[in-house]
Amino acid sequence: MKHPPIALALAAVLIAASCAASSTAEKITAAEAKNHVGKNATVCGRVASTNYAVRSKGQPTFINLDEPYPRQIFTALIWGSDRSKFGQPETELKDKRICVTGLIEQHRGTPEIVLRDRSQLKVE
Repeated sequence: MKHPPIALALAAVLIAASCAASSTAEKITAAEAKNHVGKNATVCGRVASTNYAVRSKGQPTFINLDEPYPRQIFTALIWGSDRSKFGQPETELKDKRICVTGLIEQHRGTPEIVLRDRSQLKVE
C-alpha cells in the first residue's frame, strides 16, 4: 500500500514533535552551567541572592544560584513583563533550593536562563 508523500511528511513531523516533547532537559549544578551554554538544561542550586531592579529598563528580577551578586556563577532572569507569573520571587525564593529549566545563554560572562513561564521554575 502506497502512502501519499504529504501523509508521510506529516507522520515524520508528528513523530519528531513527540520525541522532542518527551525528552527531558539535563539536570546540572549552577557551577556546571558555564559548560552548557547554548543547550537546554535544568539548573539547580540554592538561591544566594535576588534583586528586583524596578527602576532598570525592563524591570528585571535576578535570581543568583549558589553565589551572590557580584560573584554570581549562574542567574535566572525574569523580565518585568513576565513577573506577574512568579509572584515576588526576590522574597519568596530567598535561601530556597530551586531548579530552573530553559536555554542557557551567557550575559557578560555569566550563564543565565530567562524564565518566561512559572513551569520553568521548581522549588525543591
